[in-house]
Amino acid sequence: MLWGFTAVIGKLIWLGALALVWWRMLIVAVLLALWPPCWRALARIPRRLVWSYAGIGFVIALHWWSFYGAVKLANASVAATCMALAPVMLSFVEPLIARRRFEIRELWFGLAAIPGVALVVGGTPDSMRLGIVVGALSAFAVAVFGALNKRFLGDSDALAVTGIEMSSGVLTLSLIALVLPPSQSPYVVPAEHDVMLLLVLAIGCTIVPFALWLIALRRLSAYSTMLAVNMEPVYAVILASLLLGEQRELTPTFYLGVGILLAVILGHPVWTRRAQLAEARLASSPKTPKNID
Repeated sequence: MLWGFTAVIGKLIWLGALALVWWRMLIVAVLLALWPPCWRALARIPRRLVWSYAGIGFVIALHWWSFYGAVKLANASVAATCMALAPVMLSFVEPLIARRRFEIRELWFGLAAIPGVALVVGGTPDSMRLGIVVGALSAFAVAVFGALNKRFLGDSDALAVTGIEMSSGVLTLSLIALVLPPSQSPYVVPAEHDVMLLLVLAIGCTIVPFALWLIALRRLSAYSTMLAVNMEPVYAVILASLLLGEQRELTPTFYLGVGILLAVILGHPVWTRRAQLAEARLASSPKTPKNID
């Protein structure tokens, strides 16, 4: 739910996408650097894992940059809805990265989301189509770093991991800025209006939900947590309508697509639970002895 605010806040912030993400990650990194327990936890993480988390931070930076690029190119509702593509991509990515067996059930639910995505695309103006493409790239990036976090998180402290990944993200965006025109530079002093929104974004929509998500990954698959995160479009669409009036920019077809995506998201845990119960009953049922002639 907290992540549902990110697209709306991104739309309200005047900064460009690169500068917005650079400041967001910088504020989080600085705040965690000032938290002594975070440093103590960081000292206990093996150097090999530190480099792994830094690499994940590179992917997170690309995800957020493309996500807020989609917000600026389209709107908050469209950018958030593009995240519903992540489970489709994750059904292929997670078995490869997290080294677990491929689940055909996850693929079917991912494919079931495609009609909803098609309706979402059809319900947006042509001027927003580039934003949808950028949003799809963002969904792929979130699938990759979700699977990577699942593989490498282990028992590492969630806030220490967040600090490493955010610091790596700041460095990544700073290097990207070197090859971009000066107009795209992230080194822009935010206006007073943006400062307060960036603080809310960094604390309430980054540190808290990101740490909770990493903790959840210890007990759930990346795919399961991604489906929970996929409630973000629902919250974002509602908030964008209430706070930004974006329902005037979108057609009923868009909201029909969102409804299909919501049905898939809510249907997956129900179906999975039933399948697990059926498998448990089958495993516990007495086996018929073989006839011996």
